Amino acid sequence: MTAMPRDVWLPFPAEEVAGLPDSFRYRHWDGEDAFPADPADCVFYAAPYMKSAEVTVRPLAEMPVVRVVQTLTAGIDDVLGRLGDLRPGVRLCNAAGVHTASTAELALALTLASLRGIPGMVRGQDREEWHSGFYDALADKSVLIIGYGSIGSAIEDRLVPFECERIERVARSARTTARGPVHALADLPALLPQADVVILVTPLTDATRGLVGAEFLGRMKDGALLVNVSRGPVVDTKSLLAEVESGRLNAALDVTDPEPLPAGHPLWHAPSVLITPHVGGSSSAFEPRAKRLLARQLTRFAAGEPVEHTVLITE
Repeated sequence: MTAMPRDVWLPFPAEEVAGLPDSFRYRHWDGEDAFPADPADCVFYAAPYMKSAEVTVRPLAEMPVVRVVQTLTAGIDDVLGRLGDLRPGVRLCNAAGVHTASTAELALALTLASLRGIPGMVRGQDREEWHSGFYDALADKSVLIIGYGSIGSAIEDRLVPFECERIERVARSARTTARGPVHALADLPALLPQADVVILVTPLTDATRGLVGAEFLGRMKDGALLVNVSRGPVVDTKSLLAEVESGRLNAALDVTDPEPLPAGHPLWHAPSVLITPHVGGSSSAFEPRAKRLLARQLTRFAAGEPVEHTVLITE
């Protein structure tokens, strides 16, 4: 009798991941040209992290018995376009929680750095210039968080000690939390004119692609700050450029469209724009949290229990 496939592909060596069940053969693959084994034997595929979408999805068409595809990103957009390569019933899971603290930290760092004029001071230091003066504080500001999942909630956790005047929350649909109401996306026209800082942490979906366009930006108050730690295509770059080049709005962007931002792109030198190279999740907090997630997921999988963080099941 032929043994059932039991291969698990991991982006880390199995010996570096504590708590893995001994039910599987572990294959280490982090996006190299050569596969570590026959993809046809893989039942659980943990995709490499910080690799191109082309690399991430390359084995999928050759994995006829895979049952779980686990990304190590909060978003799953790199995989969505290749779901047709998977048989029905495959669970696609994201890395909810892995990037929460790191991305929330960066959202706060971008907000504070932009308000307090840190980028200009760094450039001034390079030129030995002393840029004294008055700068905006986060205290007494009104902040709007768009995308109120685990990361949005963690951002609010970090905002609270800074004595903001008001923090409003927006998600796909309205609900109530211990901290207050979460508004629906349909409420944005009324909320945007009140916000001094708008933080984007929404996933990229059909509903959010291009959400931040000319109409959205036009409703933001003069001098407001847009912070994007979600996905680049949530923001219409042309519309944003028009607002920041006029000096009416400010922006702090960890993600852009296009990405990576090519040399010569006008966003690089637009006034009052701070850019970081999509590093929201790639901090020292990532690896230990990712390994703990994989160990938990595979323990559940080995026991025949439903894996967590299932975003969709293929049909």
